[in-house]
Amino acid sequence: MELNKYLAERKQLTDGSSRPAMVMTHVVCGYPSFDDNWAALEVMESFGVDLVELQFPFSEPSADGPLFVKANQEAIANGVHVDDCFAFMRKVTEHFSFKVVMMGYYNTVFKTGHQAFLARLKDAGAVGFILPDLPVEEAGELHGIAAELGLSPIVLMTPTNSDARLTELAKSADGFIYTVARKGVTGTHTEMTGAVAEFIDRCRDFTDLPLAVGFGVSTADDVAFIGQHADIAVIGTAALKAWESGGKTALTRFFAQLLPATDAA
Repeated sequence: MELNKYLAERKQLTDGSSRPAMVMTHVVCGYPSFDDNWAALEVMESFGVDLVELQFPFSEPSADGPLFVKANQEAIANGVHVDDCFAFMRKVTEHFSFKVVMMGYYNTVFKTGHQAFLARLKDAGAVGFILPDLPVEEAGELHGIAAELGLSPIVLMTPTNSDARLTELAKSADGFIYTVARKGVTGTHTEMTGAVAEFIDRCRDFTDLPLAVGFGVSTADDVAFIGQHADIAVIGTAALKAWESGGKTALTRFFAQLLPATDAA
């Protein structure tokens, strides 16, 4: 799979640099606008982010906190369509050096059709997808098609999962595992404590894939903590908050404090 190879190469760069972990960021397609998305991605590229989730707006984004719910709803109200997201994704993957994964909800895939959706995703240059509301028991056909196309299905592990459940999730995953640092939805800062480290270590017992840590990651200390226990820090709400507070200037300031001088870019 393309994502596996890419992450292995990026991991080697990170291990030999001052950056404690790889970084994945998040953009909601069309919010506040595609021009704003592009400007934000230019900032992210300049700080050497490794991966970007492009979220396809959905009316009921059940894993997202209030800020992303608002972003999804306003994007839809502004007329953003799945076709627009695919077109934007293609433009992004052709221009930027970071890899792109699609993040969204299963109904979007269901309405398009498994084969058609993943074929469009592949054609747009994505390397994987995250569908937090799709149980792995119901994902067999989708994941089978993804394997044929070389796309990685990214699976979430949460603190409430039993060992038996973590075993099943690990069997269905490819690329990397998205570990959820705490219960609840995105948006609230997570205290990176021993409990988070224990959960990450527990996930590590079930997979050899890289581990990403998300939900509430917002400071340089958070990224440093994640680098000690996992592989990828996921920056979502905090970056959108920065953008809303002052556009490109504020987002640049945010990443400057989050990812101080690095030679991993």
